[in-house]
Amino acid sequence: MEKLFEQWAGEPCMNKIQITANGSNRLYYRLEGETKHCIGAFNANVRENQAFFHFAEQLKNRNINVPEVYAISEDQTTYLQQDLGNVTIYTYLSSRKTSGIDITQPTIKLYQQAIDQLINLQDTCSDIDFSMAYPRPNFDHQAIQWDLNYFKYYFLQLFHIHFDEQALENDFQIFIQYLLEGDTNCFVHRDFQSRNIMINDDNLYIIDFQGARKGAAEYDLASLLYSSKADISDIIRHQLLDYYINKRYDKNTNQYSYVQKFYAYVLVRMMQAMGAYGYRGIIEKKEHFVKSIPYAVRNMRNILESIKLPINIPHLEAVWKSIGEMTDFADKDEKLLVSIFSFSYRNGIPFDKNGNGGGYVFDCRALPNPGLYDEYRLLNGRDKEVQDFFTQHPETAEYLNAVRDIVGQSIKSYIAKKYTRLMINFGCTGGRHRSVYCAEQIARYIRDNFDCQVSLHHLEQSRLTKVES
Repeated sequence: MEKLFEQWAGEPCMNKIQITANGSNRLYYRLEGETKHCIGAFNANVRENQAFFHFAEQLKNRNINVPEVYAISEDQTTYLQQDLGNVTIYTYLSSRKTSGIDITQPTIKLYQQAIDQLINLQDTCSDIDFSMAYPRPNFDHQAIQWDLNYFKYYFLQLFHIHFDEQALENDFQIFIQYLLEGDTNCFVHRDFQSRNIMINDDNLYIIDFQGARKGAAEYDLASLLYSSKADISDIIRHQLLDYYINKRYDKNTNQYSYVQKFYAYVLVRMMQAMGAYGYRGIIEKKEHFVKSIPYAVRNMRNILESIKLPINIPHLEAVWKSIGEMTDFADKDEKLLVSIFSFSYRNGIPFDKNGNGGGYVFDCRALPNPGLYDEYRLLNGRDKEVQDFFTQHPETAEYLNAVRDIVGQSIKSYIAKKYTRLMINFGCTGGRHRSVYCAEQIARYIRDNFDCQVSLHHLEQSRLTKVES
C-alpha cells in the first residue's frame, strides 16, 4: 500500500492511520505524504474489488458524487481512493445529539439531500452495465432468498425464535414473489444508509457501493430511512417518505400501494440486517453489531403495528411478531432486565447479545453432581428430586449465598444508575443439573427482592424443547 502511494503521489508515505471499517473485512488506512493524502484499502476478494472499480468509474462518468479511484495494485487487492474526510451523516448527527443540540431540522435537511442524491442515482444509472456486479447482477429471487436464509439461520436460530421450516419457506416464496412485482430495473446500492454517505465541503458523497446491482427502487430508500442505528423518529421518516414520493412520482401514482411495497422492502432489509447482526455480532463477536439489535426490534414492532401487506403469509408474520416481542431488548426507559442462563461448558459460555460484553459467569462444577447417580441422570435441576439432592448438601447453600451477595450488590447499583441490562450465567459440565438448579434459585431470589425484570433461559434443555420463564 505504501509503495502504491509512492508511485501515485511521487513522494513517500509519511503517516499511516488505520480506519475502522464497520461491518467489512476490508482494511482501510489514511495515507499522508508531504503534500498529498488518500485512503488506502486492502481486500483479498478481487471480484468484489473489480465491482467497486467498475461502478466507481461508471458513477463518476454520470456525475454522481463518489470517491475517485487513484491507483490499483497489479493483483487488484490494494487500491487508493479519494480522501473524503471522517464525517458521515451518521457521525455528524450523532455528535450533535450527544452535545444536546436539537437535531430535528439538520436531520430533515441532510436526509432530504440524501434522497435527492438517491433519486439522481436511480434516474441516471439504471442503464449501467451490471455485468461486473458482485456476487450477481440482479437483486432477484435468488438474491432475496439468500438474504432470507441469512436471517433464518443467523438470527432466528441464534436467538431461539421458534419457526416451522416448511411453513416459513412457503411464506418466503409468496413474500419474494410480491417483492418482485413491478419495476426492478433501478440501480440499487444495497447499503444506502447514513454511515455510507460522507459529508465533504457541504456536499454528500456515496461510498461502499461494491455490492450494487439492479433491483427495485424501494430497497435503497428502505435502507436509508430504517437503518437501525440512525434512530430517526417515525414522524421524520413519514415526512421523508412523502418527500421522496412527491419528488419521484406523479400524482397518478397509487401511493397506498407504493407504501405497502415500500414497507415490504423495509422488512426484507431489516431481516437481512438482523442476519448480519447475528453473524457479525454473535459468531464473529463484534459488539457494535449486537448494539443495533434493540433498534431493529423496535422498528419492526412499530412497522407491524402500522402496516398490513396484501398477501397471505401467516407464519412469517408470526415470526415477525415474535421478534417484536423479544423481551431481551427492552426500551431504555424500562426496568432493569436481568437475563439468567444455565449452560454446558462443552458448548461454551453464552454470548451477551445485548452488547454489554457479558456479566457474571459462575462455575457450578465444584458442587456435588447428581448426574453421577442413575436415579438423577435423566432429570434436571427443576425436578424436585434433584432439588432435594442439593438441599442435602450444605456446600450448595453456601455457594448460592455467596452468589446472592455478589449479584445483589450489582443489581442495587444498576437500578440506582438506571442501567437496563445485566447477564448472569451458570455453567456446569452437562448444563442439566447444577447450573439449572443455581439459575432457578437466583432467579427466584431476584424476583422476590428487587423491582426488575427477570428472563430465565436453560440453553441445554432448549436444544430439545424451549424452556423459558
